Amino acid sequence: MIINIIYNWANTFNHKGNFVSNAPLLRLNNVHCTLGTTAILPGLSFELQQGEIACLLGASGCGKTTALRAIAGFLEPDSGSVELNDQIISAPGAMVPPETRGIGMVFQDYALFPHLSVAGNVAFGLSGQEKSNRDATVHEMLALVGLSDKADVYPHELSGGQQQRIALARALAPRPDLLLLDEPFSNLDADLRRQLSLEMKQILKRQGIAAILVTHDQQEAFTLSDKVGVIIGGTIHQWGSPAELFYQPATPQIARFLSMGALIDGKVCDEACLETELGVIEFAEPVEAAVGETVSIYLRPLDLALTEELDAPCLIEQIEFQGIHTLYHLRTRSGRTLQVAEQGISQFEAGQHVGVHVNAHRPLIFSGPA
Repeated sequence: MIINIIYNWANTFNHKGNFVSNAPLLRLNNVHCTLGTTAILPGLSFELQQGEIACLLGASGCGKTTALRAIAGFLEPDSGSVELNDQIISAPGAMVPPETRGIGMVFQDYALFPHLSVAGNVAFGLSGQEKSNRDATVHEMLALVGLSDKADVYPHELSGGQQQRIALARALAPRPDLLLLDEPFSNLDADLRRQLSLEMKQILKRQGIAAILVTHDQQEAFTLSDKVGVIIGGTIHQWGSPAELFYQPATPQIARFLSMGALIDGKVCDEACLETELGVIEFAEPVEAAVGETVSIYLRPLDLALTEELDAPCLIEQIEFQGIHTLYHLRTRSGRTLQVAEQGISQFEAGQHVGVHVNAHRPLIFSGPA
């Protein structure tokens, strides 16, 4: 019990050693932002806890970068408010200057100063500190991102991944309460994006700094984030952990956006089975729909297995060997597409007709046709 009391007491202090309450670190309250006559954010609301990493995930033009600009203080909302540490920092006619908000930012183009060394870039936001403290912070930040040996080189001498690490070190040097990441890995190749996402998550967790990432790359969002908000049309349609979004997308629209499964139509023929173009699918748990109702079922690649059968309902259009899995791209008689992932080397060929067995224990059913 004494250990728990000490633990809870210790966790009431943030990375700066300041006392914090259990209230959210960041709160957006029905934030409206317009561009001309177009509502970019028609009412955005969400909360972020201390030390939490969140992602605003959405297609280009959905409003995620506008949300970041409103939080950073680069854009005044038409209505609503942004609160940080229980203080309003953005509201109509009440804007705290960006430089005094305690918010750091990492841009997709790095925005490093070419005439400054790596150490000079990291030290840029520390001009008000004594030289000894500034030098110690620069040394600490470079060690944190694994670039202690690059202090005296210039940005053009670094790789893209190294430049992004320096941009992160510069943003962390003033020890912000919140870090904003504007598609920070978009200029990097896929392997390096994943590597840096994992590194950045480790660094932020070690420092206890909350962060918001905006991206259209769902793999990047799932790798880095504790919580993901799917933005469609300037509003969050679902807010939850990556696992919650993957296994329980709230709507067919979110399921289609995530592109991690396929929706096919089914007719409820019993309390625990559906009649579909793939055949009758039986489940271990009851379907939450009335017998005779037309619904859509969400099928993920790992929920499915290929079978050989007469009058098979699906055509294999393409086969991808992905190492651990072989991914089959299928087309049904109705023209719907779905993917099946199976371990091992392919036992089937492109152009072959196959059946599909559904292994899903708990069906994810949406009302109405797909």
